[in-house]
Amino acid sequence: MDYVTPKLDETAFHCPYCNSYAHQHWSGLYIQNEDSYYNDQNDFKISKCKRCKNLTLWFSDKIIYPDFSGIPPPNQDLNEDIKRDYLEAGSIVHKSPRGASALLRLAIQKLCVQLGESGENLNDDIGNLVKKGLSPTIQQALDSVRVIGNEAVHPGELDLENNKEITIKLFNLINIIAQVMITQPKEIKEIYESLPDKKVNGIGKRDNK
Repeated sequence: MDYVTPKLDETAFHCPYCNSYAHQHWSGLYIQNEDSYYNDQNDFKISKCKRCKNLTLWFSDKIIYPDFSGIPPPNQDLNEDIKRDYLEAGSIVHKSPRGASALLRLAIQKLCVQLGESGENLNDDIGNLVKKGLSPTIQQALDSVRVIGNEAVHPGELDLENNKEITIKLFNLINIIAQVMITQPKEIKEIYESLPDKKVNGIGKRDNK
């Protein structure tokens, strides 16, 4: 299922701890005064994940513990070094959207290498993928991350510091690219290879007529 960002008073979302989509139990924050408890901290709330049982502390509509970026996890089929760049970008996106954008540009440069390109020039790598039949939709996603990442480190037309939402959307784009280019082909191949040899041979004869 799609990633569901944690929101105040929602009954279910992806947990900041275990990253599972799970029911959340909400309660107020109570203060002990001698033998009694009272709640005068109306801006504080606690959500408890039904799956992992961990507690998340909220102030108003913001998570203040644990440290939480609010971005979806990286696609698990990405290479480990790409995941590290992705997670590092997530850890700083609220403090430095420009820094996060630059890291995500690095991530797609490495992603192009995972897709079989040299990694020496990102623009050339994307162009080569287009020549190999890359869909226009994925080309646009790759170029969006490339251009916005370039804007982060060079004077440009995009004001990333005052438009953090642009950077946050780049995380989704990277996962979309990985889903279409890596995960879907892998899953289709696994299913196809499970077919009986006789059926596969018949398909080959059909297509070679």
